[in-house]
Amino acid sequence: MHRRHLIACAALAAVATAPAWAQSGEIRIAHVYSKTGPLEAYGKQTQAGLMMGLEYATGGTMAVNGKKLVVIEKDDQGKPDLGKSLLAAAYSDDKAALAVGPSSSGVALAMLPVAEEYKKVLIVEPAVADSITGDKWNKYIFRTGRNSSQDAISNAVALDKPGTVIATLAQDYAFGRDGVKAFKDAVKKAKIVHEEYLPANTTDFTAGAQRLIDKLKDQPGRKVIWIIWAGAGNPFKIADLDLKRYNIEIATGGNILPAMASYKQFPGMEGATYYYFGIPKNPVNDALVSMHYKEYKTPPDFFTAGGFSAAMAIVTALKKTGGDTNTNKLISTMEGMSFDTPKGTMTFRKEDHQAMQSMYHFKIKNDPAFAWGVPELVHEIKASEMDIPIKNKR
Repeated sequence: MHRRHLIACAALAAVATAPAWAQSGEIRIAHVYSKTGPLEAYGKQTQAGLMMGLEYATGGTMAVNGKKLVVIEKDDQGKPDLGKSLLAAAYSDDKAALAVGPSSSGVALAMLPVAEEYKKVLIVEPAVADSITGDKWNKYIFRTGRNSSQDAISNAVALDKPGTVIATLAQDYAFGRDGVKAFKDAVKKAKIVHEEYLPANTTDFTAGAQRLIDKLKDQPGRKVIWIIWAGAGNPFKIADLDLKRYNIEIATGGNILPAMASYKQFPGMEGATYYYFGIPKNPVNDALVSMHYKEYKTPPDFFTAGGFSAAMAIVTALKKTGGDTNTNKLISTMEGMSFDTPKGTMTFRKEDHQAMQSMYHFKIKNDPAFAWGVPELVHEIKASEMDIPIKNKR
C-alpha cells in the first residue's frame, strides 16, 4: 500500500513538472490559417509549406539549439473575430512564442492588435493587403508574404505602356481594394478608366463584365481588363462574353495551379507572379520541389512556397538568437535580416518588416503537358527594381 502510494505521488510529481520542462525544451509556434472556409486551398498549402520548411531548415531535426519546434494549428475559417480569439488563445493558453498566418487579409487586420497586446511576434503569411504593413502595422508584425504594392508594381511593369487603357476587376474587401489602389499608384503611362468591385463570393460575373466592356469598348489603343481575385468564383468566365470582338484583353497576376487552368485559354497573356515552381533556380527551391513531389506527387504551389519562406525566416531568426524566444531579441534580430527562401534571398525591411523579394514578369504558354497555363519567365523583377512604398508612418 505504502509503495503504491509512493509511486502515485511520483507520477503526480512528474505530471506537475512536465509542462514546465516541456515549455523550456520547446519552442511553440502557432499557425492560425484557413483550414476550412473560402480560402481553404491557400491555407492547406501554407501549412504544408511551413512544415516542409521547418524540416528543411532544421536539417530534419525539427529543433533549434536543442529546443523542439512544436506547431499548434488553429482554423480561423476565414472569420476575423475567430482569428482574433484563436491568436489570443495561442499566445496566452498555448504559450506560443510566435505565430504565423493567416490566409485572409480581413482576418490578418483583426489579428494585428492581438500581437501588440500580447507583445509577441506575428509573421504574416500569406495575407496581402498593404495596410497590414501599412497604417494598421505595429512592431510585432513581420511579413514574408508579398504585399499589394509588390503585386501591383510588378504587374505594372508588365502592363504600364503608353496607349494602354485599363479597367480593373477586384473583390470588394481589403485584398481587392488595397490591390487596385496600389496598382493605380504604380501605373504611370497607361490610363485606368474604370474600377469594378464585386462581392468576394460572386459566381455570376455578367453584370460586372458588361460595365467593364461598356467602359472599354470605344477606347482607342490596347484595352486590358486587369483582374485581382482570390478564392472561389472564376472571373475569367468574362472571356465568354466575346471580349475579342472589342479587342479587349485580360491580364492578371499569378495564382494557384487549379485557378491557372483557366489561363490556358489566354496564351500570350502577360502579368507578374509571386511564385511558380518552374521559375526560381536555387537550392532551396530545388529542395522544396523535390520534397513536394516525393510527398504529394505534385509540384509545390503558390502558397506552399510562402509557408516554406515563413519557416526559413523563423529558423534563421532562432538560430541567430540561439533559440531565445524573447520578443525584443527576436524583433531586433529580424529587423533587416536576410534569409534564404524558394524565391531566393528575402530581407525584412527595417522600417515596416515587409520582406523585400523578387517578383516574376511572365507570359502564358499553353503547354499540353500541363493542366494549367504555364507562366514562362520574361524577366525576374528584383526587389531593387521595385520602389515599394513605406506606408506605416513609423
